[in-house]
Amino acid sequence: MRRLIPHPGLSVLLVIVWLLMANAITVGGLLIGIIVGILLPIFTAPFWPGRPDVNYRAGVAYLLLVLWDIIIANFEIAVIILFRRNRDLRPAWLSIPMELDTPEAITVFAGTISLTPGTVSSDVSACGNYLLVHALHAPDPQAEIVRIKARYEARLKRVFK
Repeated sequence: MRRLIPHPGLSVLLVIVWLLMANAITVGGLLIGIIVGILLPIFTAPFWPGRPDVNYRAGVAYLLLVLWDIIIANFEIAVIILFRRNRDLRPAWLSIPMELDTPEAITVFAGTISLTPGTVSSDVSACGNYLLVHALHAPDPQAEIVRIKARYEARLKRVFK
């Protein structure tokens, strides 16, 4: 089965994206989506030599947490923009030490930080042990680093075993 569908998550995602692009759920559209969802991962499998071991249940929980944090952060940033003066903001560059070791986990970590309003990941150190992040308002930078590590990195370590 692994040879027929080398990346099942990617296959499902491709079928969903195909149906969304078709803007209609038809038998023909579903059939073409399934064909694309099966063939594309087969042809690209050689370019994915070491696939990470992913805990999908923890991944879904992580995704829900990130979506919730994005919603909450949007309201927090709106309050900052609407009701604070620029002189009250405490922007900071944060150098976050990472315990993640796979490129996929580091990419998801950096992407999560950039998706959450008020923070943006800027760079990964050459050694791959630190992530440089800019925070719009971080009155206590060390507390913000601890919060990010506890909220996201600890959960990502469970997602990427």
